[in-house]
Amino acid sequence: MEALRILFLGDVVGEPGRKAVIEQVPELRKELLLDFIIVNGENAAGGRGITPRIAIDLLRAGAAVITTGDHVWDQQEIVDHFPTEPRLLRPINYPAGTPGQGSVVLETPKGKVAVIQAQGRSFMQPPLENPFLAVEAEAERLRAEGVQVIFVDFHAETTSEKIAMGWALDGKVSAVVGTHTHVQTADERVLPGGTACLTDAGMCGPDDSVLGRAADSVVWRFRTGMPTRFPIATGPVRLCGVVVDIDPNDGRCLAITRFNRLLPQAESPQSTAK
Repeated sequence: MEALRILFLGDVVGEPGRKAVIEQVPELRKELLLDFIIVNGENAAGGRGITPRIAIDLLRAGAAVITTGDHVWDQQEIVDHFPTEPRLLRPINYPAGTPGQGSVVLETPKGKVAVIQAQGRSFMQPPLENPFLAVEAEAERLRAEGVQVIFVDFHAETTSEKIAMGWALDGKVSAVVGTHTHVQTADERVLPGGTACLTDAGMCGPDDSVLGRAADSVVWRFRTGMPTRFPIATGPVRLCGVVVDIDPNDGRCLAITRFNRLLPQAESPQSTAK
């Protein structure tokens, strides 16, 4: 069987990011010959959280699964939406009884694909259960059920914690890709056990910005130490993520390639600070 190709897009930031992703995903599926698309949407609503409407729009555009992170609950209406949409994930290491779920398994023409979402603990709020134990247990459960292809979005602050997660899961999952810091790293590799790793996928949002926010506002905060709003930036949008080719028979990654594309101005939606 041919390799299964997955595109993972990093943190979608605000209106410019979500519009660009919604517009580009159908074309990327054709261009890159994709079998499965995962999108981290935790900053899609004004830079903080995600709404049911945005989640629906991303899924309709072609995302198979939406992951989140520490801003998952910032939009109140999303809480009641989680039980109705299994393809929208929150970190798996929340306590039992938290709305939603931290993993999902979907069928594709090339076999089952599982996606796991976890959140780190170093410098992250709120403090959650141990993500290493939670993800290892879930990966073991999925493997026991015959699922070979397992993709992990590890939403964490420190590079050390994200790299350590990759080594902890080497040979147990197909890929471990970090999110949260919004800056794409250049350390993609396939570990000895066949697990692809990238410390951070980067973001999908305004390129002339500070992590998607208007640069002048953020610079003013650093200069003065005074509180201020950080509106979503405008201008050209950059899409960042990673493409992984996985052997569907055993779940080993065959290749990992960073995806980084600055959209032409005409294709970059302008923000209205939402």
